[in-house]
Amino acid sequence: MDRPVHRSTTADERRQTRLDRMFDELAKATTKERADRIAGHILRRMTRSGSDTVDLLMNRSAVAIQNKDYGLALDLLDGVVRLKPDFAEGWNRRATVNFLAGNYGRSIADIEQVLKREPRHWGALVGLSVILVSLDQKARAVEVMTRALEIHPYLDDTRDRRDRFKMEIDGSEA
Repeated sequence: MDRPVHRSTTADERRQTRLDRMFDELAKATTKERADRIAGHILRRMTRSGSDTVDLLMNRSAVAIQNKDYGLALDLLDGVVRLKPDFAEGWNRRATVNFLAGNYGRSIADIEQVLKREPRHWGALVGLSVILVSLDQKARAVEVMTRALEIHPYLDDTRDRRDRFKMEIDGSEA
């Protein structure tokens, strides 16, 4: 007699399912407090690399960033993305450091890598919008901010900036 084949889910699949559910809850949150709580859970999950070595490099990069030693931070984060190229948060941190160092092109390239791995990464989208505004590409920045707000509807500063730039661009209400 043939037995039915049961496909067991892997830890990664369970993690992704939970993350998908949290992103759905975030998009539907009805209060800022609830959205902030869900966003915190998402961020904690997204910062778990699953590698002690990568976590150590991420921690050391945070110290280097705090000390404004962007060269060291970038060296450490180069190691992170080499060791764990699918870890979106490694790319995101490197994008941030590149931005802080004034390397906008490299920052955008890293943000593209983040969004390839996690298209709902609202922090990367907000960062991209800041760069686009700096490059005087406000219309594109408005689109990116709108996308971030669809994911996390309670990014009040982003909403205010988006609405202000939208009015500036076309004089319409957001």
